[in-house]
Amino acid sequence: MPISFSHIPQGWKVPLVYIEVDPSQAGTPTFTKYALLADYKIAAGTAVVDTPVACASLQQANYLAGQGSPLARMFTEFFLLNKASPCLLLPIAEPAAGVAATGDIVVTAGPTQAGTLDLYIAGQNVNVGVSAGDTTAQVAGKIQAAIAAIPDLPVTAGAPVGATTTLTTKWRGITGNDIRVELNVLGPLGGEMTPVGMTLTLPSGNTLANGTGVPVWTNAIANLGEEPYEYVGMGHTDTNSISAWGLEYGFTDSGRWGWIREDYGHVMTARRDTYSNLFTYGPTNNSGVISIMAVEPTSPSPVWEWTGAFCGRAAGALSIDPARPLQTLTFDGVHPAAKTGRFNKTQLNALASVGLAIQSTTADGVPAIAREQTTYQKNILGQPDNAYELMTTLATLAELFRRMKQAITSKYARSKLANDGTKFGPGQAIVTPNLIRAEIVAEYRQSEYDGLVENTDLFKKALIVERDDVDPNRINVLYPPDIINQLRMFATLAQFRLQFPSASLAA
Repeated sequence: MPISFSHIPQGWKVPLVYIEVDPSQAGTPTFTKYALLADYKIAAGTAVVDTPVACASLQQANYLAGQGSPLARMFTEFFLLNKASPCLLLPIAEPAAGVAATGDIVVTAGPTQAGTLDLYIAGQNVNVGVSAGDTTAQVAGKIQAAIAAIPDLPVTAGAPVGATTTLTTKWRGITGNDIRVELNVLGPLGGEMTPVGMTLTLPSGNTLANGTGVPVWTNAIANLGEEPYEYVGMGHTDTNSISAWGLEYGFTDSGRWGWIREDYGHVMTARRDTYSNLFTYGPTNNSGVISIMAVEPTSPSPVWEWTGAFCGRAAGALSIDPARPLQTLTFDGVHPAAKTGRFNKTQLNALASVGLAIQSTTADGVPAIAREQTTYQKNILGQPDNAYELMTTLATLAELFRRMKQAITSKYARSKLANDGTKFGPGQAIVTPNLIRAEIVAEYRQSEYDGLVENTDLFKKALIVERDDVDPNRINVLYPPDIINQLRMFATLAQFRLQFPSASLAA
């Protein structure tokens, strides 16, 4: 009996027709790509810390992580840009020994004319209505009441002491120091002007300060298990956080890109600092699985919201096509830096050269991805290397590896292995190196058709499929894909003339 059945035995006697269903030749590559957002929850959140939980609405995010928490606000930005990718939250506890960031708003003169104070906290507008003749203490009380009325804010405001209102983050940790406090972000053209006669003193540098403590990721990462989280938004760039996630998603035997786990995925975050500090920070990292978006100091939006936008846009686009560049995709909902505080092209180029993802602002004032750089800059021997410098490289490789794995495991999960040239009957569950080779080439050709790779003929020449000399039950493959590239620069030499010579025109 040449046909290999899996269930119908040879000696069955009872008539008549028995049909065994085999899906091995029917399946096509289908991979659900989950997003995971990881950051602090606050006391009001009901989720269990260090445990992933599915989330599909803003109301659910606020319920699970607590309204105004970094995690809930990260999800808000993610969900604004991406409602298609299944998303889970990974809530973590604030550092036990940490300190909350604080900052004072001091009203130094009351208004002489009624108006509206446009106060911005972490990029959110707090409208404070004031009346002519309000004392400084009365204005401080109105500021406190206006803040208390917006639960999405990442701060609380204590009862004013005289004309001073103290802001305190809803969690402990150094990320609270990223919260900006400023006035009239949109300026006169946006209808925002401080009421006549009123003056205020904001926290030094327009940011909260003195927050301490960083997350401990050990339990949270361990609880991920082997669930496939393709796109991770993680709003921290301290050394411990980058190291922990780099190890989890890295290429070692214990990493998700390692040969044992084969889960793949990418981690995204954002870091705010001056150009010079970012230029110094960039070379301290070197991971192909992490991308850190460089953000200017004067952007009103905090880094966890930048992270949510980055992850949301990247997850949506790469799920559709992992090989297309992310350049020009916008971060709607995130405030760009003031025009005078934005990185110029020379600075952006330098930041990308030290392993930082970069963004620029569109003509209508919306931040957009300029280059989805990873932090990878050097090979294992410390020499400059660009193998993993772009997110699209690893996203494309992950798609190729999964396609090949799906084809092999679906069609040959219970096959016998024989040498090329073996004479066996049609329908036998036997595979040879040449059959495996043909399967890989066919899958590669389909991937070329789908715009993931190129040069199938050269791929066939470089592909090696052989039976192991020591273990007769093993196939060894040298798989050399030529992944497709992206149009990232259009360089032109404009070699103009004042007039072409008449002789050349005649020719």
